[in-house]
Amino acid sequence: MYKQLFSGIFFVFFIESAVAIEEPKYTVLEKSEPFELRAYSSKVIAEVLVAGNLSDASSEGFKLIADYIFGNNSSGTGNNEKISMTAPVTMASMSKESSMAVPVIIEKTTTQWRMYFVMPSKYTLDTLPKPNNAQVKLRNIPAGNYAVIQFSGLAGEAKVAHKTADLMWWLNSKNIRPLGVAQLARYNPPWTLPFLRRNEILVVY
Repeated sequence: MYKQLFSGIFFVFFIESAVAIEEPKYTVLEKSEPFELRAYSSKVIAEVLVAGNLSDASSEGFKLIADYIFGNNSSGTGNNEKISMTAPVTMASMSKESSMAVPVIIEKTTTQWRMYFVMPSKYTLDTLPKPNNAQVKLRNIPAGNYAVIQFSGLAGEAKVAHKTADLMWWLNSKNIRPLGVAQLARYNPPWTLPFLRRNEILVVY
């Protein structure tokens, strides 16, 4: 049921936002395909914590945040407000064994996830409508540098773990120390053909 709802909500957003879907702003500091070092601007996010495997957590997390964006919120005027969809949809492992000082390779044993959408840049924490659902949290992520690996295809748990390991190897070869958990960013709706999909693993450094 959640997978069908996930696909349906994503379809509505994609059709309405097909002309221009906003993405977080960044500057490329270094490029060595499929790797990049990027400097991201600060951003405001809407996030939820969800449990389950990667697939189930993706569906549940998307449903909760999409509900907020669709209008389950309260603005300063007391009315609800529809917020434009952005890309990517980002997930990070929240394993109890992880530390913000140690990058986490996403594994099948991981059951806790953080999913977030970056809010359109016209908003600040003060101007965003407040979520009616207490599970949805708003917060600011400060500007920072991220290492990234890009890949196409399906982003299953085994492939995500493999790509994360590749990114860690590349950073180690450059004597760069990761400072945060690995994040999976997916840019496409679920019906996109695998070879056309755009995925990334990001980690702050």
